[in-house]
Amino acid sequence: MSVNPAVSSISLGDFLKSRRTRLDPASFGFSGRRRTPGLRREEVAQRAHISPTWYTWLEQGRGGAPSAEVLERISGALMLTDAEREHLFMLGLGRPPEVRYKSVDGINPRLQRLLDSLDASPALIKTATWDVVAWNHAAAVVLTDYSTLPVGQRNILQFLFRNPAVRAKQHDWESVARFVVGTFRADVARAGLASEVSELVSELRSASAEFDALWQDNEVLSHGDGDGLKRLQHPKLGPIALEYSAFSVDGRPDLGMIVYTPVDHELAQRIRVLVEQYRRENVDGNAQEEDLRLK
Repeated sequence: MSVNPAVSSISLGDFLKSRRTRLDPASFGFSGRRRTPGLRREEVAQRAHISPTWYTWLEQGRGGAPSAEVLERISGALMLTDAEREHLFMLGLGRPPEVRYKSVDGINPRLQRLLDSLDASPALIKTATWDVVAWNHAAAVVLTDYSTLPVGQRNILQFLFRNPAVRAKQHDWESVARFVVGTFRADVARAGLASEVSELVSELRSASAEFDALWQDNEVLSHGDGDGLKRLQHPKLGPIALEYSAFSVDGRPDLGMIVYTPVDHELAQRIRVLVEQYRRENVDGNAQEEDLRLK
């Protein structure tokens, strides 16, 4: 189905005008009496470092399609949110903008509650650089207890290539390592983060000949290229198999969620037992210590 360019242009112009008129001129250092609310067109153009005539044409649906660079400037000038920025690109270019990487320290409570609701399924949230920023109790007892590690040491590649305990858990470490490096490479390229991970890659290449060889292979994979199973030799559960699925986080394309689902009811119950033990020993214990400190 073709899109009428005029309709698209009018929609873009309406959106730009609506975002422009909601802004307070005084907060940007603009003064003077105004007949209409918000910034003037020439003020938006000034903030975006583009021609006032060109910006006026965009609002009027003239002048052709803007470039991604122009839309980025306008987005900044209008103080758009991430959702508004994406909408601007969809109206102007018919595609979302390139992913803009953000440093992540944690996630919102709503997303953490989602992780915690998966009581028998290990689940975690990772960044585009594969740093783990959130997890549930099932992940702590089956995969790694990330809470025991400093924030800067929660990187999945570091675990896999430099942590003997994590390596020993893998049923077929070589296959897992190849899959992880290939999907990591794809995630980094998709997010445009080559410079952000250069130090990590250099460190791993120096520390691990196996990582260096896999990195030089230049193999690119996706989460769907594996067999969908993660097999582990768990110290308490023995040999186990989990189905895994990867999801992007709504509104945050730089974050990904991985969920590992037990392949049968028996394994799910055994994981729940470990989770309950972990909760009693760690969560409840920490709460009791906090109560004692407050008394």
